[in-house]
Amino acid sequence: MALREWVRLPTDWIIQEGGLRRFRWAQDTGSNNIAALMSLAVIAHHAEDESGNARVTYDTFCTATSLSRAKIAGGLAVLEKLEIVSRNELGRSGYGLANYRLQGGWGKLPADGLYRGDRIDAFEAFHLRRAVELNALKIYFLVVAARNNKTNVAHIGYEKISEHTGIAGNKIKPAISFLAVLSLVYVEQVPSKQSEYGISHAYRLAHLDSYRHMGTTGRGLIGNEFISE
Repeated sequence: MALREWVRLPTDWIIQEGGLRRFRWAQDTGSNNIAALMSLAVIAHHAEDESGNARVTYDTFCTATSLSRAKIAGGLAVLEKLEIVSRNELGRSGYGLANYRLQGGWGKLPADGLYRGDRIDAFEAFHLRRAVELNALKIYFLVVAARNNKTNVAHIGYEKISEHTGIAGNKIKPAISFLAVLSLVYVEQVPSKQSEYGISHAYRLAHLDSYRHMGTTGRGLIGNEFISE
């Protein structure tokens, strides 16, 4: 299956329901929660655009994420328990994105550009051993949900990041730095809404509408609110 530049990811569970807060780091559950978000990306990448249904084999999951079958199984169990993904009529390898619809309630998730061959390049850096990996993925999915399609960035401060993800304030910067090092998210400096001469940060997803960035949108970013696609 040829991957598209981006795919639709349902985001009500992120914005309306605070679902990212349920992915917590703990000794017995942290690795499965990381695997869950990695697996969610793969399902979305292979989902049919009209239905949100995907057929993904374990071999595809393992190759794309660089994870073992056991870890994939643990991650999928988390997604089903939280009702973010469900089994569907496509059989044993069939998965459906919950609350999938074409009109609103979704964000653009980068797809093709993330891959090197059949593998998501950045995921090779995830070893499921550190809380920063989970925090980074939670922020990544939040940026997908919060991105403004007109400006191509998510203009969201640490307070809102913490509110939507449950990540403590002092752990947000390391997670964003982790994403930046892996070239998953670019940090843009934009004019502050609080001060005429101040700046704040906005976040742009790599491999998505790359022609639209600070050099092309400039001060048009002023006044944009935290919204989803």
